[in-house]
Amino acid sequence: MAENVLVDAAFLVAVLAPQDSHHHWAIAQSTRHARPWRTCEAALSETTYLLGARGTPKLIELLRRRLLVVAFTFADNCNPVLDLMHKYSDVPISLADACLVRMSEIVADPIVLTTDSDFRIYRRHGRQTIPSVLPT
Repeated sequence: MAENVLVDAAFLVAVLAPQDSHHHWAIAQSTRHARPWRTCEAALSETTYLLGARGTPKLIELLRRRLLVVAFTFADNCNPVLDLMHKYSDVPISLADACLVRMSEIVADPIVLTTDSDFRIYRRHGRQTIPSVLPT
């Protein structure tokens, strides 16, 4: 089992929104991967936008209970994140995704939980695939 479970906005929305098409998959993954899950502030911003007012209290509860933690400082990683955004501008890559790719480079034994197939395209450290779990 991975030491650092990284989650993106798409996964968080799938876990927290029963109407999401990947909800059952995300719930199953949530029981398989240890918490606290790690994310970045950009992913939290995307998540709150996508969930809207009805879903945000569930996100707040995950944060309050420390089941989800912000484990990334953009200021300390600005240039590598911007380099990733430039490299993948044709995909395109969001700020949140670029931060998560960077997180996968700097934490030990990462795995990304996501429903975003772009994580199959992105590479860490230039050419390494990002250890990810996506719906089939």
